[in-house]
Amino acid sequence: MGTIVVGYVPKAEGRAALARAAEEAKLRDMRLVVVNSHRGGREFDKDDALESEAQLEEVRSTLRDAGVEHEVRQLVRGLDPADDLVNVATEVNADIIVIGLRRRSPVGKLILGSNAQRVLLDAPCPVLAVKASE
Repeated sequence: MGTIVVGYVPKAEGRAALARAAEEAKLRDMRLVVVNSHRGGREFDKDDALESEAQLEEVRSTLRDAGVEHEVRQLVRGLDPADDLVNVATEVNADIIVIGLRRRSPVGKLILGSNAQRVLLDAPCPVLAVKASE
């Protein structure tokens, strides 16, 4: 069984990536590893951790109901989300990484977000970038 790694944040781009990754996992009978990455530090306190865990429990419930074999990882280890995604993808020998992209202004379209760009360049496997519809 292959593995899909998806970067998840509780925003439109994260929901779009998760939905597409779950579709791919079901279609290809693959396991899904959901990665929610936080830098930690003062900006991520106990209340933030509890809120994040509640959001991830919703993700688990949705994937369970959809019949998708999955694992959800909340990482708070000081790394950039791009580093966490690439590291997890390498660790689990992922077949594909799915990331979400948000809409950008005309000037912002000249470059991707730094995390998305780093994942695309450093990933050990193909990357599927999903545009959020919101």
